Amino acid sequence: MSEKSTPMGNPECPSGANHTNGHLCFFDKSPEGITARRTYLKVFICGTLFVAVMIFTILPIYWGALYKVPVRNLEGWVVDFDGDMLGQTISQALVQIAAQRGRITWIPKPASDFSRGLENLAQDVRDERIWAAIAISPSSTTTLFSSIQIPNPAYNGSNVITAYAVEARNEQAYRGLIRPSIDLALTTISHQLALETTKRASRMLSPTALQVLSQESPQTLVAPVGYTIHNLIPFDQPVASAATFVGMLLQLALSAFVVMVAFGARTLSGYEHSLSTTRLLILRFVSIFAGFFFISLMYCLLNLAFQLDVTRKYGHAGFVVFWMVNFLGTLATGLAIESILILFGPKGVPFFLLLWIIVNLSATLFPIEVLPAFYRYGYGVPFYSLTKALRTIVFGTKDRMGRTCGILIAWISISCITIPVFQWLVRRRLRVPKETPGEEKPNHDGH
Repeated sequence: MSEKSTPMGNPECPSGANHTNGHLCFFDKSPEGITARRTYLKVFICGTLFVAVMIFTILPIYWGALYKVPVRNLEGWVVDFDGDMLGQTISQALVQIAAQRGRITWIPKPASDFSRGLENLAQDVRDERIWAAIAISPSSTTTLFSSIQIPNPAYNGSNVITAYAVEARNEQAYRGLIRPSIDLALTTISHQLALETTKRASRMLSPTALQVLSQESPQTLVAPVGYTIHNLIPFDQPVASAATFVGMLLQLALSAFVVMVAFGARTLSGYEHSLSTTRLLILRFVSIFAGFFFISLMYCLLNLAFQLDVTRKYGHAGFVVFWMVNFLGTLATGLAIESILILFGPKGVPFFLLLWIIVNLSATLFPIEVLPAFYRYGYGVPFYSLTKALRTIVFGTKDRMGRTCGILIAWISISCITIPVFQWLVRRRLRVPKETPGEEKPNHDGH
């Protein structure tokens, strides 16, 4: 045998090589080889360049949500229930610190707005009317001066200031912005007031009385003003991070799997082209709704297997509510993928999936209030509403299930409109080239 087979990639591949399956060389000079090589390079290079474009157009949305956070401060209330020297000093100091370097803008609120005192203020924080609140307790100044004049061994300066916040509302904001800001501001104020109290006591008391005070109630001089932070709803289930953050990404990926599995089933069975438009749409919706219903149940059972407590807000009905909310979330994100599949085919799904993930994820990292104005779109994306609903179920945060589920249902409704429209447009586009002038249009819709 004089003719040798040349391995793929050899630039000396002869143009007359055997072109049966597996014998076409990448550098083949035959017309078939040249066409195949040009097609491959065109698709591969253009696709890679498009991915590079996406890196600089889509990924910056995520990076921007983390860059220089916070762009704006969160808002907090400071309420002076003392109405005397300590209350006024602490309130003014908080406002000044916030103006200089704080991450929370402290807004003074009159004590008369809170008829039930600290309980009323704490409830407003639970109800998410404000991100954090600081209260100066009633009679704080009187109690301090009384302990200076008559040493009180039981004096506790940490009762002067009480701060409230809700970690479960957004654990990233609580741990990275709210708690550090409160600690920094109140520690600074406490140190300043300790120095001022010591100077005041040395002026008010005789050396003997000052010595008695330092022996019987040293905390009155050393720590006259302290603070206590009440985390009203702690993020006390670490496994909940899977449900309220990463789990949403996984659900989106799972919904994409279901969409592609359904597409593969329709293609292999021939239903993608043999069914009428109406029957194909019915098959699409039934398959997707049934698939998502089952997958969301399996996902919720996985959370249950790892002992995620979903009974805090709705009791024993919590699991069903948890399941239905996840089902709505899967539909809201997955039906959008189905729409793109119809319009652009399987090749368009990965590109849309990246955009869909980044747009949704970026709006849930930190409170939208601290992000650039661009991210206000996040109030309307599925992930934002989904995580709010899940936190209500898992931790018992402010109940906005009506609003959050309404947004998810709105996304589902949009997709239920776009899917038939896109399907009709695609079927119409496929029919037009086959029609010839004077030829009656065949009825492919089965009507």
